[in-house]
Amino acid sequence: MVDTGSSQALASRVAQRLAERRGEFAVLGLGRSGIAAVRLLRAAGLSVYASDASPADSVRRAAALLEREGASVDVGGHNIPRIAHCVMLVVSPGIPPNAPPIVAAHRAGVPVVSEVEVALRLQPALRYIAVTGTNGKTTTTALIGHLLRALGHDAADVGNIGTPVSELALRPTPPAWAALEISSFQLHDTPGISPDVGVLTTLSPDHLDRYANVHEYYADKKRLFANAEATSRWVTTADSADVNALVAGIPGQWFRFSVHRADVDGYYDPASDMLHLFGEPLVPRSHVALVGEHNVANVLAALLAVMAADPAHRTPGARAQLATAIATFGALPHRLEPTVDRHGILWLNDSKATNIDSTLVALSSMTRPTIVLLGGRHKGESYTRLVPQLLRTAKVVLAYGEAGALITADLEGPLHGRVPVEHCGDDAFAQVMQRARALAVSGDVVLLSPACSSYDMFANFEARGQEFARLADVLAGEQP
Repeated sequence: MVDTGSSQALASRVAQRLAERRGEFAVLGLGRSGIAAVRLLRAAGLSVYASDASPADSVRRAAALLEREGASVDVGGHNIPRIAHCVMLVVSPGIPPNAPPIVAAHRAGVPVVSEVEVALRLQPALRYIAVTGTNGKTTTTALIGHLLRALGHDAADVGNIGTPVSELALRPTPPAWAALEISSFQLHDTPGISPDVGVLTTLSPDHLDRYANVHEYYADKKRLFANAEATSRWVTTADSADVNALVAGIPGQWFRFSVHRADVDGYYDPASDMLHLFGEPLVPRSHVALVGEHNVANVLAALLAVMAADPAHRTPGARAQLATAIATFGALPHRLEPTVDRHGILWLNDSKATNIDSTLVALSSMTRPTIVLLGGRHKGESYTRLVPQLLRTAKVVLAYGEAGALITADLEGPLHGRVPVEHCGDDAFAQVMQRARALAVSGDVVLLSPACSSYDMFANFEARGQEFARLADVLAGEQP
């Protein structure tokens, strides 16, 4: 359970200390969100100490920029006693809660918050729709921003999707609306979150390399509802028992979506091929360019959230604008993104699939023989849950990277030789791609949907997807 009382008390202390502007604020981590937090705090006239354990050139360049703006910065380490005496510590989401500077801050009674928390407190007029969930949150967030802009709003996509919330406040004219993607890591340190509409897309085990168990992970997701009131508005799937259990008893107005039932506020009717919202058909499924049933759910979630956010978004004219906007939204990079379709072979980049459930969604969308690339850094789940879908659609599995041996061990037995599993060992990613090309014939799909994080070979999933796309373009030029 989220301790709502302590969350509200911490949020109050955050607002008070920001208003008092006394003492030094500390920022831990100089990635994009950390840099934005420092700049925003300095723009508010606050004293800031920032640090990053990395000595990388990019960090040093960021430090030099922030020092010119009046911050005090350490690179290659942290001044923990200084952090323990600050009035507030702003942490980057990639830094685990057991990092020594965070532990020291907690022991000293220093509030530890996210960049999102600080940015929202300094933008009280911002209206925002917050989206979390194991899968689907990035696409849903991007859809929400797209729909808000189609309705004529000045709206930005922020948070875990890439742009820090703090950057909005630094604009000469901040937008009126934001579509906020917020991860479990960010929610852990965002006690004051209180969106116009909150969306929970899906729940399934993830990040078990950081959380001790799935219950801890789900508890952080539940922090989205920490400040729930009778007037709060929430959008959730009706197709998940875990989601239903998590939100049971939380106050607010609830709007639910489903791809399997019609007794909800948003659903898909396959007989008429129509998506229905608030009791009326809105747009044909055939007008949605996104692949897969999961993306139908994402569209329903986004439409419900935007329509629930303001009565003006449900008028006949607004509904027509929303229907038109849905038809102009395409696949996001690294999410079942077609990269090359040549010589009858389709190469699909689903690098964002960093957990088992995401890969299951991708596999369930396949209708052609599929060469499946699985691998990267293991995140704590067994790969055996992939077996039914692999048996249905896979031509071969290529297991690579740090998790390659474990993937092979998990899958070889259950697949019983019906789907070959090739362990690519310590092969470079280019060699894995070359093997995929050697196996592919006209009519096949080559699918990168790794079910693992990228950090064994790449800086992030984007870099992995970009390399897949680059190599696919080169290899696809070869005749079958």
